Amino acid sequence: MKTPSVLFGPMKIPFLLLTPVCVLVGAATAFYVQGTLRIDWLLLALAGGLLAHISVNAINEYEDFWSGLDLQTTPTPFSGGSGALPAQPDKTHWAAIVGWGTLVLTLLVGAYFLRARGLGLLWVGVPGVLAVAFYTRWVTHSPLLCLVAPGLGFGPFMVMGVDFVLTGSYGLTAFAASLAPFFLVNNLLLINQIPDLGPDAAVGRRHLMIVYGKHTGVAFYGLFMACTYLSVVAAWALGLLPAPALLALATAPLAARTALGLERNRDAALEHLIPYLTKNVIVVLTTPVLLAIGIIVARLLGV
Repeated sequence: MKTPSVLFGPMKIPFLLLTPVCVLVGAATAFYVQGTLRIDWLLLALAGGLLAHISVNAINEYEDFWSGLDLQTTPTPFSGGSGALPAQPDKTHWAAIVGWGTLVLTLLVGAYFLRARGLGLLWVGVPGVLAVAFYTRWVTHSPLLCLVAPGLGFGPFMVMGVDFVLTGSYGLTAFAASLAPFFLVNNLLLINQIPDLGPDAAVGRRHLMIVYGKHTGVAFYGLFMACTYLSVVAAWALGLLPAPALLALATAPLAARTALGLERNRDAALEHLIPYLTKNVIVVLTTPVLLAIGIIVARLLGV
């Protein structure tokens, strides 16, 4: 039986590494502010984040299959779907069950924290759930929403949400730290759209590069990458982040090389583009980890 591939393929398990990376940033800011962490709540928040991430992945895969998109794309490690549903079209309902089932579980985790921490969680919880449920159907049809929704989900919503459930309030330290994931995750989804531009347009998607072209998309990539590091420096200069948080700048040289490579190869064959998509993933995952490490070290050293 091949049913397990329909269950686990749409989850896009390799992509889920992004969630603990962003949760770590929220945990780091909470630890920096109060010096302690409730590990049980941190693990529950991580579970909620993973469930939400699985949900948006599976719903996206299910809806992309029924729109015909996954039958037109060339799968890569970064785009094109898992291939599980085209291989077993009679079992696609399992992907829907995974997507909507994990969203229900996400809501249950949220309900627990609403009871424990109060209605303030709704400020990030409600738009986060809406983004998960309607990403493919609505968000991908708006150039602006498609550009910023991924970063909002993994940046302010996730980082500040984790910080809130651990501290009981929203703070400027968490907001400042959430900006780097915001810009990085926007870039991740933006650049990973390049291999699928033709099929995306054919099924009615209207994200930035479909409407305004690759040149504009790559220009926004460079702008967002610059804003990633500028946000960390500005937060340090304003006293919102401690000096060790500047450790996040260590990835800036790789980010610059990636941006230049994407500019030169945006119209090149896929095999020339893939190495830069790989470098981008390294930057996206490593930078928030270094930021979190710097924040935690600052608290341990009393900086």
